[in-house]
Amino acid sequence: MIASVHGTVQKVRLDAAVIEVGGVGMLVQATPATLAGLRVGASATLHTSLVVREDSLTLFGFADDDEREVFEIVQTVSGVGPRLALAMLAVHTPDGLRRAVVDEDLKALERVPGIGRKGAQRIVLELKDRIGAPAPVSVSGIPPVVVAGDRRDQVVEALVGLGWSARVADDAVTTVLDGVEGPVGPDEVAGVLRAALRTLGGGRA
Repeated sequence: MIASVHGTVQKVRLDAAVIEVGGVGMLVQATPATLAGLRVGASATLHTSLVVREDSLTLFGFADDDEREVFEIVQTVSGVGPRLALAMLAVHTPDGLRRAVVDEDLKALERVPGIGRKGAQRIVLELKDRIGAPAPVSVSGIPPVVVAGDRRDQVVEALVGLGWSARVADDAVTTVLDGVEGPVGPDEVAGVLRAALRTLGGGRA
């Protein structure tokens, strides 16, 4: 089990990063939010989960141990593999997933590409007593988002990678950024992405 990797970021893609560890470049799959926090040439530490298949070894990386734990727990649900588990964490924070399960919020779970009504019901049934309780949230329940500007294309591309068409993704980002001025910083991309996902709901086009 590879519990974590620490090294220099060699490359950041839309769905993965290459981290050089001891002279070896390790390809680590991750969510757009986690990848948004990485900088090429900078040092980074990712908590990891190694998924072993007959024909592959795939390393998944996370910003913290809680995210990794939820990633592994949701895979115990029948029909949920690592790719779908990662998509769930791309759409929801760990506590967002806990809240959706505890509140039996099927619509929130259906926002994840690949999860329909029956899948959402199965996730609630199998995880409700195992995933734990979410932390308290603010009155609005929505974290502040600082938005607009030069990184909008990165958010659009991330949404397309999650299953939405370019047109729908662009419209959602435009809605989020409407009326807000100033550039989007590297640390704000994840907030823009989650805000866009909330506007999209479960729709596809």
